[in-house]
Amino acid sequence: MRLLNVGETAVLVELGSLAQVMAVRALLRRHAPPGVIDVVAAARTVLVICDSPAAVQAVRAVVAGAPPELPAPSPGTVHTIHVRYDGADLTHAAELTGLGSEALISWHSGQEWLAAFGGFAPGFMYLSPSRNPLNIPRRASPRTVVPAGSVAVGGEFSAIYPGPSPGGWQLLGRCADTLWDAGASTPALLQPGDAVQFVPVRELVSVSPAQGKSAGTEFAGAPKPAGAAPSGLAVLAPGAFTTVQDLGRPGFAHLGVTASGALDRAALRRANRMVGNSNTDPGAAGLEMVLAGLQLQAVGSHVVAIAGTGIELRVAAPGGALRTPPANAPFVLLDGEILDIGLCAGTAAWRSYLAVRGGIALPPVLGSQATDVLSGLGPGVLTPGTFLPVAPASGVVGFPEPAPPPPQDTTELRFTLGPRHPWFTPEALATLENQPWQVSAASNRIGLRLETVGPAGIVVERSRETVAAELPSEGMALGAIQVPPSGLPVIFLADHPVTGGYPVLGVVLREDVGRAAGLPPGSKVRFRRSRMR
Repeated sequence: MRLLNVGETAVLVELGSLAQVMAVRALLRRHAPPGVIDVVAAARTVLVICDSPAAVQAVRAVVAGAPPELPAPSPGTVHTIHVRYDGADLTHAAELTGLGSEALISWHSGQEWLAAFGGFAPGFMYLSPSRNPLNIPRRASPRTVVPAGSVAVGGEFSAIYPGPSPGGWQLLGRCADTLWDAGASTPALLQPGDAVQFVPVRELVSVSPAQGKSAGTEFAGAPKPAGAAPSGLAVLAPGAFTTVQDLGRPGFAHLGVTASGALDRAALRRANRMVGNSNTDPGAAGLEMVLAGLQLQAVGSHVVAIAGTGIELRVAAPGGALRTPPANAPFVLLDGEILDIGLCAGTAAWRSYLAVRGGIALPPVLGSQATDVLSGLGPGVLTPGTFLPVAPASGVVGFPEPAPPPPQDTTELRFTLGPRHPWFTPEALATLENQPWQVSAASNRIGLRLETVGPAGIVVERSRETVAAELPSEGMALGAIQVPPSGLPVIFLADHPVTGGYPVLGVVLREDVGRAAGLPPGSKVRFRRSRMR
């Protein structure tokens, strides 16, 4: 067993077997110190995400003080899953194993499968065979869409796809069970520690009208309340890319759900302070905007503030009168007035945040209104005609806040060494630090993708010993600098996947992640190594 730092507020417990992983996960679920947010089990590791360095030290003490032989976790629920074995890859998978199709079906359905850990997508559970393991290669080319309910095998595991998603596993068949329902009190059918018994059937009977339900919520705007006068903001134009964001939904990573939430949490908090939400809900849901173009009409009067750099505001009254309230200060948007958000000439922030007194009040999904673009949880990207209800407010409106400094020509991002830095040579680490990088246009809420600058750019290469090695999927943390085979780093942002299979060379400091998320394509970045505090 090894304990590896993952940034300032997470630790990776590296173990020798899946049985040890499940035992350590059970230990941490029973004896989690205060400050533990998520416990993410994977094939050979357990990632523990905390709210402070002190909580990380407490986790280290719990794990280091555990007896050498941990007891096996208590068995969970046994689920019977009826499968029609007619998958597109059944014959090919049988050939890969040297078995016939009927023998492969007998192998798959002739034993229980243990729900070991979640990842990849909400409700996606990696199932480990109770006996007779096989290692079945994944497809050379992943499918762009795998239907919900598909029963598949990949590597040493089996799984059921909870919803339509890309996937490279071999499809053996399909079932009619609902694996994920975000609106249910227990959203995932399978929990870590449960067992699954697959049963072959000739026909499937759908037992729930929810089968095929989206992982999140359909969102064309909340309906305006009948009878009582509505109060909120009507979207006339959605801008380049505008989403509803709060501080996210931490605590569900073991089910494959990342925390999500505002990419720049400090900016959202500033906007909430200005409108007076700090005392009631400092993380109240607001809007995260890319560039400009958002146009809103007030339904009822509201106190609004926009946190950002280079933002230009125009308010048009129903009679046509215009005014220009300042950014980074609270102002009143009267009933019927229209707010246009534009950019000043010169340098402007890539992202800015709008808060409204009382906060946006949409139905929460797993306790949050955040839009998660990876999993599809929460409301969708804003569209024209969306109505955003606003919660009642009380208390005192805040004060203007200093505008953040405009982006520099080159932004410095501080980082600590990641758990897999030994996979890289000292020269590779020097490459990361000693040359500028450029933000790629392929960046999004999932990750900031970096490119080399100019023809002399050098990529980050693995050591000769690890260049052909495969890293079993393991938990990923916010700010992780993952290096795929291309050698071009990716910084994981709020909607990052729960697990990943590329080595993490470093982790950006949490207070720098928001600045990284605000960088537009083409921005220059330099990394500076920081010692753990």
